[in-house]
Amino acid sequence: MIEAEVHYSLHNFLRSQGEASWHHHLTMARLVARGLRLKRSALIQVGAGSGYQGRYRLSYLAPALMWQEAVIIVAPEEVQQQLLRVEIPPLQQWLQTNKKILTGDSWAYDGFQGVLITSPASWLAAQLAEKGFPANIPTILDGVDDLEAWTRTQLTATIQPSDWEELMLAFPKHVELIRNARVQLTKAIFQHPVNPYECYLSSQQEQDILHSLDQSINISCKDIAPQHSDNGLKQFTSTRNLGVPNAWRKFWQSPRDNQLLWATVSRSQGSFSLHSSPVEVASALAPIWSRQPVVLVGSALDQEAEAPIYRKNLGLGELTCLKFSDDRRENLIQLYLPDRLPLPNTPEFQTAFIEKVHSLLSSTTASPGLTVVLVGDVPLKAQVGATLAAEFGSRVQVEKTTSFLDQRGILVTGWNFWRQHLSQLPTPQLLIVATLPLPSLENPLVAGRVAYYKRTHQDWFRLYLLPAALNELSRAIAPVRDRHGVVALLDSRVLHRSYGSQVLAALSPMARVDYLDSSLLTPAN
Repeated sequence: MIEAEVHYSLHNFLRSQGEASWHHHLTMARLVARGLRLKRSALIQVGAGSGYQGRYRLSYLAPALMWQEAVIIVAPEEVQQQLLRVEIPPLQQWLQTNKKILTGDSWAYDGFQGVLITSPASWLAAQLAEKGFPANIPTILDGVDDLEAWTRTQLTATIQPSDWEELMLAFPKHVELIRNARVQLTKAIFQHPVNPYECYLSSQQEQDILHSLDQSINISCKDIAPQHSDNGLKQFTSTRNLGVPNAWRKFWQSPRDNQLLWATVSRSQGSFSLHSSPVEVASALAPIWSRQPVVLVGSALDQEAEAPIYRKNLGLGELTCLKFSDDRRENLIQLYLPDRLPLPNTPEFQTAFIEKVHSLLSSTTASPGLTVVLVGDVPLKAQVGATLAAEFGSRVQVEKTTSFLDQRGILVTGWNFWRQHLSQLPTPQLLIVATLPLPSLENPLVAGRVAYYKRTHQDWFRLYLLPAALNELSRAIAPVRDRHGVVALLDSRVLHRSYGSQVLAALSPMARVDYLDSSLLTPAN
């Protein structure tokens, strides 16, 4: 059977390469090979530390290369380059397989029996449209921590400022009507109070303006559709006429009961963009999983091996689930979790947090290497950066990647910047986390999703906020595991809230320390 062949070949290859970089290669490889043979889907969690380095990838490449039939691998561009340039050539040479490796946005050709590597955007677009890739081709999806976000992006319809001009060119008889609608929307959108996120859920007034414009365009097209949903809520009609620009057609067709309609603004330019995105993606993804066997590989998807919350959010049914833990010897972090700090939602927290960060930096000032201060709150991030710069000068950078960060640099950053630039930055010796990355209800998009959970009588904290925070936290600290570094978590809710045990589980393997000084941050430790 292929499981035995894969085990034997990969075992010998790993021995030829010296010590294995990951201890679970053979177990995962057998599971993937079994999935290929039986056409059975699987969900594999490889651990945050291993996921960050991508050490597990040989485990699915060996079965994919040895399997006699076609296989699709779905991976982001940076992972594709790693596979094509680093991982596949030596493995294929060792296995002495002649399996063809192609990259592309659609299926290669009839009768193709090789490995096709494609991007998440291309694969999702084809699957959601039910065209572009044949059914029943085993598919391996790498990095599915981001699968929900990828899908939501794929399903989001956007109207850019330039799309208004295109609509006026398409319907010259309605230029005045279209221009008036844009003026009314501009006035309504810019009346929203300023927030750090520069986005706003559309008000009923704004929805009415868009609904009226849609009706007028449809009347012009002589293609009028029902104006109300079953529950009486206004919905945009389905504009099907080919004369309607693609962006507008997609935008007007997309909103349903589970959609968020929102706007992003550029106040300096006086412009805005409109967006329609789904609150949940499970209903869109569920039909995809029945078309072919899939192996979904992620780092830290769920606290449980069976991943019930992740599977619910992604519309996954019954499948084989496997969860690997990070190795304690290789991925241990030291966790500093001080008590007696004010809770983050109290007025005293900001001052106490800045004082604590200053104290930690002063006590570890003799240690070489990068220190990262992770602050999710936008105003607090700016204040921390200014305060630390006054004390430590040019060592402090706010969301920048510069050479100063290589030697005793201090980077103050938000969660998004840190996640996007991990590969460009040196491994930090100390990671200071202000608060748990719970999605803020002050963000209109978060508030909109929470409202949906409430409306459908679901536990919005357990199903949305907490899983999102744990996944973000696990991935953020993954680089620190490489050097057995220190994570200082200054959110005392971990000690005083019922969900604190789940946070500590997500941080494992870790060792609690009661204090910090330079001796804990040396490379030897």
